[in-house]
Amino acid sequence: MGIHLTTTILDGKAVAEQVLKGCADRVGQIKARSGVTPCLAAVLVGDDPASVTYVRMKGKRCESVGMRSLTVELPGLTTTEQLVERIGKLSEDPAVHGILLQHPVPRTVDERAAFEAIAPHKDVDGVTIHSFGAVSFGLPGFGSCTPAGIMRLLRAYEVEIAGKHAVVIGRSPILGKPMAMMLLAADATVTVCHSKTRDLADVVRLADIVVAAVGRPRFVQGDWVRRGAVVVDAGYNPGNVGDVDFDAAATRASMITPVPGGVGPMTIATLLDQTSIAAARQLNLTDLE
Repeated sequence: MGIHLTTTILDGKAVAEQVLKGCADRVGQIKARSGVTPCLAAVLVGDDPASVTYVRMKGKRCESVGMRSLTVELPGLTTTEQLVERIGKLSEDPAVHGILLQHPVPRTVDERAAFEAIAPHKDVDGVTIHSFGAVSFGLPGFGSCTPAGIMRLLRAYEVEIAGKHAVVIGRSPILGKPMAMMLLAADATVTVCHSKTRDLADVVRLADIVVAAVGRPRFVQGDWVRRGAVVVDAGYNPGNVGDVDFDAAATRASMITPVPGGVGPMTIATLLDQTSIAAARQLNLTDLE
């Protein structure tokens, strides 16, 4: 079993490189006109190996586009109050233009309270209630990076969204829910599925566009995919495995994202691009947005 000859692989890595080129150009112009280097602060609580790796990778990507990366490392026993206070100070620091709280945080911390401590104009990861509301109502704000990255990827491949039936599998506040709002804003008819959805496979079979975001390896089976559908796998599980059974789904989909190399690169590129836009706004260089 293999990829169907007419199946297009949605190359997130290639599209992300184009986004990063545009980001680097904006950063260069910000520096030239203001003398200020855009800065992304990444807050890391504890020493989870995967989180440490992600933060380090994001730091290197920041430097690759000319931005400054500030890593704030806090011990695993940090309380919610201590974390909120630290994020509050970053929100008030004019030298910091974007704030990323690496998640998940330790279970003893109220993650939502920590997210809400991020000033909306520095919420470049799009995780606050303010950002979700702005995206939902079509107001200025920063979209949650993974769904925003997915939308950029779909646009890059000129995927027709208006009037199509999109099925989002997963309802997390930073992926599934904002994904549904963004697709709805693009005039898709959207169905959101989750663990309590009955006859899930039958619902997915009705979709023109499928976005899988459940965090379970190869959860979406190939025969769930309608022939000609566009499949976006937003999952990343141990062993470089997504939430979709790629080999089986690729024989039916017209377009599909690989794992890795699909959604992941778009998420990071969107984070950096939104940080550069945040810096431009804070420095009153709005023509660079």
